[in-house]
Amino acid sequence: MEVETEKGLKEVLLYLEKADLVNARKALKPLYEQELGCEELIYTDRCCTFWGESIIRLDAISNPYEKGQRLLAEWKSLTEFLSREKFVYEPARFSVQKGYFSSALDFYTKQMDEKDVFHRSEIYKNAGICYKKLGDYENARTCLSEANQLRPKTASVLAELADCYSLCGEDRYGKLFFREAFFIDADSIDTEFLDSELIKCLIEKTEQKGHTGRSFKQWIPVYGVLCGIFNIKRELNSQEVGRLKQEIYAKENEYKDPSCNTDVLVPQLLNDYFWLIDQYVLTHENASQVSEVLLKIKILDPSIYEAYVK
Repeated sequence: MEVETEKGLKEVLLYLEKADLVNARKALKPLYEQELGCEELIYTDRCCTFWGESIIRLDAISNPYEKGQRLLAEWKSLTEFLSREKFVYEPARFSVQKGYFSSALDFYTKQMDEKDVFHRSEIYKNAGICYKKLGDYENARTCLSEANQLRPKTASVLAELADCYSLCGEDRYGKLFFREAFFIDADSIDTEFLDSELIKCLIEKTEQKGHTGRSFKQWIPVYGVLCGIFNIKRELNSQEVGRLKQEIYAKENEYKDPSCNTDVLVPQLLNDYFWLIDQYVLTHENASQVSEVLLKIKILDPSIYEAYVK
């Protein structure tokens, strides 16, 4: 890339960070005359095009919260769109990311006095995601902690909080909250917003194993255990133990039905069995109870059993 093109691109990227698409396009257009076919220009232009289309869709929405929600959805679409590109120009991607999440954050902060607890929790969670994507981990953690206080044990909030702790170098808390989140409700966790190496390696491991669809998220905690990442454990209270055993009983009965969705049930049961074994070990229960659960794992999935006991 020529010096003048690089200089001009820096100006374009500054406009993208501010979500100023009009001036970004004005600054980008003459650069093609200087260096036609430049990959960095082409990538930046595609970012501009998508960002511009996002703004058009955004203008049709009046509610600030809905605007923020739309931007988060648009970001996922943009990420998927850019994943098809063979060449990646990181400065352009980062500038668009800053533009998207700064804009979304502005919409969410206007709604933080919301009275409804559920809605306010969602606003703080999404504001936390925006701060995290902007690299402001302290404010991200503050917002996510507030969301967690408003609605304790919400899987999507705990996963984002875990991600934030891991990005801050506090992997112990990251492991604890990730394990908890995937145990509570794996389906509700939006993995596309998770950035820490801790969880990305598990997501990659799950992809490599060929898991797709709804079962994909269910397998993540299984590999979290097998890879030794979900190794920070806690003792369940009596109500949680009772609920866990009830869920295992219900899922085991469902598994007996030939028409059941085994793709989802198997990893769910494996994760439940892992939690039950951990509970027995933490509370020093009779070894025969652990052996009984291990036998269930062996029958359900021999390869997972071998990986678990080795």
